[in-house]
Amino acid sequence: MLTARQRLVALSGGGLVLAALFLFVGLAIAKLVALGGWAAALAVVTDRYILGVLQFTLFQAALSTALSILFAIPVARALARQRHFAGRIWLVRLLAVPMGLPALIGALGLIAVWGRQGIANQGLSFLGLSEPVSIYGLTGILIAHVFFNMPLACRFLLIGLERIPGEYWLMSASLGLRDRDVFRFIEWPVMRRILPGVAGLIFMLCATSFTLVLTLGGGPRATTLEVAIYQALRFDFEPPRAIGLALMQIAVTAVILAVIALLPAPEDRGLMLGKPVRRLDAGRAGARLADTVAIGVMLVFTALPLTAVLVAGLRSDLMKLVAEPIVHEAALTSLVLSLSAGLIAVVSALAIVHAQQAAAGGGLLLRGFSLALAASSALVLLVPPIVLATGWFLMLLPTGDVGAFAAPLVAAINAAMALPFVVRLVGPAFREHRIRTGRLAASLGLSGFGRLRLIDWPGLRKPLLMGLSFAMALSLGDLGAVALFGSDNLMTLPWLVYSRMGNYRTADADGLALLLGLICLALTVAGTLPRAETPEEDRNR
Repeated sequence: MLTARQRLVALSGGGLVLAALFLFVGLAIAKLVALGGWAAALAVVTDRYILGVLQFTLFQAALSTALSILFAIPVARALARQRHFAGRIWLVRLLAVPMGLPALIGALGLIAVWGRQGIANQGLSFLGLSEPVSIYGLTGILIAHVFFNMPLACRFLLIGLERIPGEYWLMSASLGLRDRDVFRFIEWPVMRRILPGVAGLIFMLCATSFTLVLTLGGGPRATTLEVAIYQALRFDFEPPRAIGLALMQIAVTAVILAVIALLPAPEDRGLMLGKPVRRLDAGRAGARLADTVAIGVMLVFTALPLTAVLVAGLRSDLMKLVAEPIVHEAALTSLVLSLSAGLIAVVSALAIVHAQQAAAGGGLLLRGFSLALAASSALVLLVPPIVLATGWFLMLLPTGDVGAFAAPLVAAINAAMALPFVVRLVGPAFREHRIRTGRLAASLGLSGFGRLRLIDWPGLRKPLLMGLSFAMALSLGDLGAVALFGSDNLMTLPWLVYSRMGNYRTADADGLALLLGLICLALTVAGTLPRAETPEEDRNR
C-alpha cells in the first residue's frame, strides 16, 4: 500500500534510529573494551571477591525467581477459581501496581514493614521474638524481588488459567476429581507451558537489579555486579575494575538473553475479567479456605508496603518539602528528563515499526534489515543502564566536566531502556491501524503530515500516549543512570530521595517518595484513560 517514496522515507527513518542506537550502545562498549581490553575481564575473573559477587548475583536471582513463582502459583489458582467475590477486580488490578512502581519507593515501603522499627518486627517482638527479620542483606533483597516479581508471575499464570475451556471444569466435576487431581491434570499442564518464559524474564530482572540491591544490600556480602560497578567508579574510583565488571555483566546478560530466547515467551493479552467460566470446585470447603488464605497473604504482602509509603509520606511535613527550592529543581529536572526520554522513545518506536512494515514482503536485504530492527531491542537489553553509563562516563572523563553532559546522557539512556517496551505497546496498534486505514488514505491521496494529522493521530493517540506515559514513568523512577552522574548539578527526585535516606533524613525521604509515587501514578492513569470520541469518529465507527 506504500508508494516508493513513502517506503523510502519509512526505511530511512528506521535506518536512522537503528544507526543511532547501535552507535550509542556500541561506543560505550567500545570504550570499555579499548580502555581495559580483555585483560580487565580476565583480571576480574581471577579475583575471588568478584567471583563471589558473580556467584551472589546468580544465586539471589535464582532464589528470587523460585520464591516469586512458588508464591504466585497458589495466588493465581485462587483468583482463577474464586471468580465471584466482592473486590476481585481490584485485587487483580493490585497485581499491576508493583510492576509500575519505582523500585526506590517499593524499597522504602518494604523498609517501613520489615525494617528494624517496621510493622513486622514490632509484631514479632510483641510475640516475644527479638528482631527476627532483617531487611538488609540477602533476606531484604529476596523480599523486595518477590514483592515486585510475584505479581508479574501471577498475572501471566492467571491469564493462562482463565483461558482453560469451561468444558474442562464440567468434566472434572462429573468425574469427581479431587483438588490435587484438578491441579495435576488440568491446571499444571497450562502453567507448565507458561512458567519457563516467566521464570526467564524474572531471572533477567533480578540479575540486573540495581536500585533494590543498592538500597537493601548488606555490604560486600550482598552485592551484585551492577552495584559493584557503581561502587568501583563512585566510591573507589577504580576504572579498570569497573571496566572488567561491566564486560562481565554484558557476558552474563548475553547468556541469560540467549537462554530466554530458547524459552516460550509469556503472552499478556489482558485478563478476561468478564469471561463467564463456572468452576464447580470453587465451593468446596477446603478449596475455599486455601484460596482465602492465599489471597489474604498476597493482599497483606502487596498492599502493606504501599500503605506504609502513603502513611509515612502523609506524616512528613509535605508543605515544607514542597516549599524547598531543591525539591522544585529536582522535580523540574525529573519531569524534563522523563519527557525528553519519553518523546525520544515514542518517536524511535514509531520509526522502527514503520520501517518494519515497509520492509515486509521485501527481498533478502530488506528482511535482514527488518531482523536488525527487531534485534535492536535485544541489544538495548544486553547492556544494562549502569553499564551504558559507565562507558559514557569513562569516555567523557578526559573532558574534565562529565556533569556538563549528564542531563542529555541520562535522557538518552532512559529512552533506550524504555524503547523495547514502547515498541511492544505501539507496534501491534500501529500495524493494525495501517491495515485498517491503508485503503482510505490511498483513496484520499493523503500522505506525510496530512495523513498523520487526519488519520494516524486520531487512531493511534491512545497507544502513543500509553507508550509516552510508560516511558516517562520508567524514566522518572530510574536511579541506575543517575547514580553515576547525580550531583548538585543534576538532582532528580529519585536521587534526592536516596540522598535523604543516606543522610538519615527518613521523614523527608518518605515525603519525597510519596510525591514521586503520585507523579508516576498520575502519568500511568493519564496514559490509560479512555478518551471521548468526537461526533465524526462516532459516525465513522
